[in-house]
This record gives sequence, C-alpha cells and structure tokens, in this order.
Amino acid sequence: FTNIMEDYLAYTPRKSSPTKKTPIKRSRQAECDRFIPSRPAMDFELSHSYLTQPENDSSFNRPSGPQSPLKEEYRSTLASTLLDTDLSQDSSKILAFKNKAPEPKEGWQNSMKALYTQNKVKEVQRKQKVTRHIPQAPEKILDAPQLLDDYYLNLLDWNADNILAVALSQTVYLWNATSGDIDELMQVDGELYVSSVSWIQEGSYLAVGISNGEVQLWEVSQKKKIRTMFGHSSRVGSLSWNSYILSSGSRDATIRHSDVRQRDHSIAVLEGHTQEVCGLKWSPNGQQLASGGNDDLINIYDARNVAPRHSISHHRSAVKALAWCPWQSNLLASGGGTLDRRMCFWNTQSGSLLQEIDTGSQVCSLVWSKNDREILSSHGFSQNQLSLWKYPSLAKVADLTGHTARVVHLAQSPDGATVVSGAADETLRFWNVFSAGKNAKAAGGVGSDNLPRGMSMMIR
Repeated sequence: FTNIMEDYLAYTPRKSSPTKKTPIKRSRQAECDRFIPSRPAMDFELSHSYLTQPENDSSFNRPSGPQSPLKEEYRSTLASTLLDTDLSQDSSKILAFKNKAPEPKEGWQNSMKALYTQNKVKEVQRKQKVTRHIPQAPEKILDAPQLLDDYYLNLLDWNADNILAVALSQTVYLWNATSGDIDELMQVDGELYVSSVSWIQEGSYLAVGISNGEVQLWEVSQKKKIRTMFGHSSRVGSLSWNSYILSSGSRDATIRHSDVRQRDHSIAVLEGHTQEVCGLKWSPNGQQLASGGNDDLINIYDARNVAPRHSISHHRSAVKALAWCPWQSNLLASGGGTLDRRMCFWNTQSGSLLQEIDTGSQVCSLVWSKNDREILSSHGFSQNQLSLWKYPSLAKVADLTGHTARVVHLAQSPDGATVVSGAADETLRFWNVFSAGKNAKAAGGVGSDNLPRGMSMMIR
C-alpha cells in the first residue's frame, strides 16, 4: 500500500504556472435558472405600469401606423436614455430570464450626445433640399415715360414703407407698392432735371439731387420741401444716407457730407476722384463709404477720414455699380462699364481683390440678396438682361430678359424678394427673383391685388 501511494504521488500532474502574457480569467456564471426569473434584470416600475395599465388606454403603447426605422431607433434611444428602458426588446414581457448586459465604463460614450446626433440626422433628412423657382417673366410692368438714359444717374429707390421713388426727367413720382397709388412729389422748372433720388433709412424723408448741383430734402407724407442744400457746382448724380448724414457725389468730382439736422449742413468734402462720381454707397454698419467714378476708380473711406483708405484702379471703365454685402462685413461688389464688363468682389478691410468674373456686357447696377448667397446684376448691350449669380462660386443661376434697352437702375423691396429694374426703354419691371425672409409680410413687397401678372400701367 505504501508503494502504491508513493507511485500515485509521483504520478500527480503538475499545474502549469500561468505566464504574464496569458492571465487566467474565471468567468462568473449567471445566477439564474430558465424557470426562475432574475430579479436584478427586471424593471419593476415598468412591469408595474404594464400590469396596472388599462387595456383600452393607448397612451403608453407604441404609435399606430407604420414607423420608419429611423424613428424607431430614435424612440428606442430616447427611452433608454431618459427612462433606462430598452424598447428594442419585447416590451410586453414582464419577467426577465437573463441578466442585463454589463454597464460600459463611465465616459465611454455620452448617451445624451448620441441622442442629439441621431435627432440631428433625423432633422437633416426631414429638411430636404427645395429648388426655388425663378419666374422668367416680370411680376408687373410700369411705363415710365421720359426715364433718362444716362448711365451716371441714380433715379430709383425703394423705402422701408414700401414706396418706390422714381425720377422721370423733371418730376419725381411716388408709387405705393402696397396700394398701387401714384403721387407726384415735386417738379423742377426750365432746363433742369432730377439726377438722383435716395430715401433715408427710416423712409420718411427723400433726398433729391438736381442737375444744377442742389440737393433738396422732402418730407413725403406732407409733400413738403424741408430745405435745399448747396455746395456742388454741377449735377448731383449719386446720393447715400448714413443715419442723418447725407453724402452726395457730383460731376464736379467731389463728395460732400451734410448733416441735415444742422443749419450749416456741410461737414466734410472728399476729393478722391478726378471725374464725375457716379456710384456712392455707405456700408450697412455705417463705418465705410465706397465711391465709384468715371475715372475708373473705387475709393474706400473710413467714416471719420476725408482721405481714402484704399484707392483701387482695377477696373478699366467707369464704376457706377456698387453694392455692400448685407450678411458679410467688409465685402463689396463692383461692376465696370462698357470697356470693362467685369464684376469684382473686394475685401475692403485689406483692399484685396477676392474674385472677379467677365459678365460679357456693361454692368449698370448690383443688388445682393438679403436672405440667400446670391447677387443680381443688370446689364446693357447686347441682351439688356438681369443676371442672377451664386456667391462665392459665381455660377450663373438665371438670365432675366424682357428689356429692349440697357437696364440702368435697380432697387430692392423692403422684404428683399422683389427687385425693380428701370431701363432706357422707359419701363419699370418688377422681378420676384429672391427668396423672402421670415418677416416678408411685415416688411412688404409688391401688392398682389394691384395688377395681374405681366400687365402694365403708366407712372404719371
């Protein structure tokens, strides 16, 4: 017996010692039976709710009708995040016969972030891309007899009260775009003519430039001339407001700043051009003034300086078309005349050229969309069209034709959706070219009940 025990002890196999690379892990078996439910895996509150819920009460049930997989996934994630309930499993079961999966380590995944991401995807899929229809025909046409065919003048402006001012030779008319009413505001005598019009931002006062160098200020509601301002020695072809400061550009190559509240209105004279100033625009924030002249120059002025910050000689023809971007600061668009034909975009902070494109014809006027990344340009020979461009790609969206002579003037409605074009063919055409903003009805546009689409009437 002793020999047998010694042989047995000698034969006992040795346990191999584990290496550092292969640690031994002992798995824990689930402490449950297939006939006995696991209490830790059960949701007692949810189970109690299922037991006490009336059968005819569908407030807790799944929504009726087919559900998309995306909505089901979002609903399941929402429940598991907020209620700690897994709706992906059969929600009709009350007893649980297996343990819950182990919880992930803290910080492994932010459940609320995952929920937000899924909801974001759902919103993106819900908002499908909508293609905007751009009518090729004008919404309205107004006859404008004796609208001067002069590239250097600015004879159209649309105010915040939805009233369009248009200068026809010696007379200024007001067209109410809401009611369709037409009123005569003022008239000059003899050989004089109106060379420019511009509304103050609030819309109650209209500045009128005259061919003899005068600038008149009119209170529109009472049709009363408030004052006449002097200083220029030749016609005033461009006007621009900055609060109560009225800037006027003249054929005498000067720009004058006038404070209309003061008796001695002249506060500054800018002499950055050598020929007629035909384009003049204050930036939306009132910090910069852009001017264009027949000397092919663009001058950028700071509000408090009389010397230009930048003097740009890139264009090869007169620069009348100027437009500040309403949704990006320090972005200015400019257009050149017949010998240039280019539309250029400038960073006015640095004075650098951002982009340019050859439009193929004289650029007479520019208008930015208030709500989209688009810009509208008006042109002369040979098509006399309006062209809509995407920015910054400068891809052409559409050409709007109908005018039979160059389109010298553009003005934009208060809601930003409608643009009126004035051409040498003595017509005004209203184009529904831009998308309207959220406050379109409050801002106002062309009245829908005034004229049938395409019908014309005469301003006089």
